[in-house]
Amino acid sequence: GMCSPPESRSRKTDQDSKQHRNHPFAPRFRVTMKILCTNDDGYLTTGIRTLASAARSLGDVTIVAPDREQSATSHSLTLHNPLRSRRAPDGAWIVDGTPTDCVILAVNELLHSRPDVCVSGVNHGPNMGEDVLYSGTVAAAMEATVIGIPAVALSYTGDRYEELEGWEPLIGQLLQRLLDRRTFPDHTLFNVNLPGISPNDVAGIKVTSLGRRRYADSITRALDPSGKEYFWIGGGVANWTGTDDSDFQAVRDGFVSVTPLHLDLTNYQLLEEIRGWDLAL
Repeated sequence: GMCSPPESRSRKTDQDSKQHRNHPFAPRFRVTMKILCTNDDGYLTTGIRTLASAARSLGDVTIVAPDREQSATSHSLTLHNPLRSRRAPDGAWIVDGTPTDCVILAVNELLHSRPDVCVSGVNHGPNMGEDVLYSGTVAAAMEATVIGIPAVALSYTGDRYEELEGWEPLIGQLLQRLLDRRTFPDHTLFNVNLPGISPNDVAGIKVTSLGRRRYADSITRALDPSGKEYFWIGGGVANWTGTDDSDFQAVRDGFVSVTPLHLDLTNYQLLEEIRGWDLAL
């Protein structure tokens, strides 16, 4: 099954298009794509500015983003605190919540009309393998997908974030290829990871599967200044495993990695076997 193409979602009235059709030199009539842009590093980052600029080559962009870093909030919703939004001088909406909050608020309250597509990122740091289960960047794209809006999550695996601006033309081309299609796969989002190299040195684009990562020594145990013990999760050494077509391998080899993710986590291969386990009460 496929979603309807973005153009067909919001047609002007018949009369409008008749005027266009009757004019001998009228260009082919096409509605501008409405694009929602969000992230989980906050609205001031180079990543979201670069993504919004790249997306403007496809249509009208509205930024609705968190007011501060929300990494690893995953698909959390703010349920027990009021959410506030304000408008920045440049027109961006700033929300004091998670990326998922931003998408829900944008679609239901802040935007005049429903966006045709949602782009999330560019995250400052990779979202590969199991990261997609914890990542706020990916969660925003997942929320859009749940609502039925085609979505792409983008992350930069390098650490020289000031160089992200140079990626704008390449990101624009990639979004064009992924989003400007007659159809978009149902219940699916694209998870994109950019290699940590200059965009001029990119080897190409690879369609990939999610790798697996095992952390070694990723919990630090130490004492705070008052002598109380604390634990810090993160850091340590990551050992990646996966097939040749996995995301981490593509990025390591200098490719842009594009992983189609779908929201159905059911293990279909095991359904029949587990039905044979006699789980009756």
